[in-house]
Amino acid sequence: MRIAFAASECVPFSKTGGLADVVGALPRALAALGHELTVYLPRYKQTRLANPKIVLPSITVPFDDQYRFSSLVDGGRQAGVQFYFIDYPPFFARDSLYGNAQGDYPDNAERFALFCRSVLEAAKVIGPPDVFHCHDWQSALLPVLLRTLYGEDPLLSRVPCVFTIHNMGYQGLFPPDTLPLLQLPWDLFTISKLEFFGKVNLLKGALVYADHITTVSRRYAQEIQTAEYGFGLDGVLRARAATVTGILNGVDYNEWSPENDRYIVQRYSASDLGGKAICKRDLLQQFGVADSATRLPVIGIISRFAAQKGFDLVSQIADRLAREEMIVVALGSGDKDYEELFRRLMQQYPHKFAVKIAYDNMLAHKIEAGADMFLMPSRYEPCGLNQIYSLKYGTVPIVRATGGLDDTIEPWDARTGKGTGFKFHDYISEALLLCVRSALEAFRDQQNWQVLMRNGMTKDFSWNASAKEYVRVYERVVQKTLIPIAPLQTA
Repeated sequence: MRIAFAASECVPFSKTGGLADVVGALPRALAALGHELTVYLPRYKQTRLANPKIVLPSITVPFDDQYRFSSLVDGGRQAGVQFYFIDYPPFFARDSLYGNAQGDYPDNAERFALFCRSVLEAAKVIGPPDVFHCHDWQSALLPVLLRTLYGEDPLLSRVPCVFTIHNMGYQGLFPPDTLPLLQLPWDLFTISKLEFFGKVNLLKGALVYADHITTVSRRYAQEIQTAEYGFGLDGVLRARAATVTGILNGVDYNEWSPENDRYIVQRYSASDLGGKAICKRDLLQQFGVADSATRLPVIGIISRFAAQKGFDLVSQIADRLAREEMIVVALGSGDKDYEELFRRLMQQYPHKFAVKIAYDNMLAHKIEAGADMFLMPSRYEPCGLNQIYSLKYGTVPIVRATGGLDDTIEPWDARTGKGTGFKFHDYISEALLLCVRSALEAFRDQQNWQVLMRNGMTKDFSWNASAKEYVRVYERVVQKTLIPIAPLQTA
């Protein structure tokens, strides 16, 4: 099967979050199953290509004020995957992918509309795929275009599109005059299509027009169909419930495994845990914590500092956490209030909180390997990757039961020796505190704790199983006769 991905970021070329990891890994897993994979990406200022070649020097994209002319660059093949880049320096040769310190770039709608139309025009020349697979709001116009402006195109009109939601909180909201600017018809600006409380909602357009919708865990697929987690689009998703599937993200164990991690001081495995204590000592040294602290349990945090990630709960119990027999090691950046919270805690409790306000990939690996526990108290978490990495490293997750966190972590039961971590359900600080205390209590029984560690280390969340689920979705949309989706009667 010929499968074409369209996404705004992908490792190793560009990254701001987990989307890049998925778009980097899933096509490789699909190619390994024997499918033909093409990935289309914007060519950013940060994109580094070893031997770029211009395939199409001029792709015409109409806007209401002028035509713009992008080009298609061949980025080569990696692990059986062909990469192409849409090159238009006025839009993509910028310091950041989506915005700057002042906020999102004001022309993001134009930037990613040009990307989507360029992908479709390039596919007509290179050869249409059997199915498009688009990701998040930046590529959400592609399924809209397929079923509207390209609805009678003999090369593309019958090509189905699968759309994956990585985070419902980011939707691509723009003013109404965005439609004529992008040369899109006004009849799209209705409650059954792209209109959303007086604005154009690109994500909503994809949810209406895509042939199948996936998201990154089974639990999150259920949650986003509720008012609490749907960000106003739960009604749209409920109307399409028969074509919504949750498929858990996989992880790359070539990159994230203590058996072959190139960043950690000592490798180890489920059959030989000896190296973990050495990694713990190294981690504490990296954060300037005294060697004598190795006897205490270390709780690791690697995160964007934001309320979505549960740091409002952490702030409410931080001073009580400081009285517990443990050390918190945190790496991340984000909202200024939470950055200041961690700076205050480090100053006030220097023997209990060690923090670096940054993102450092090597240090992230050292935290996964050296910590005893890993904290993810998220308000919502579509999938989450760090809790899965933590399982492989024998770093026991402490999570809130939401989204992929709920799907991947099984509660520990000391009586049966089953389970892989600790979970709390109610989004309140007291529930988080009780869950942390349960983990600290369990840590005191080191014999049982090693059983708990090994339970997690033997779990397999590689991409192979998830890739096979995606293939079943592709086969479903390719085999069916495409019929235009009836307009929805809900907001």
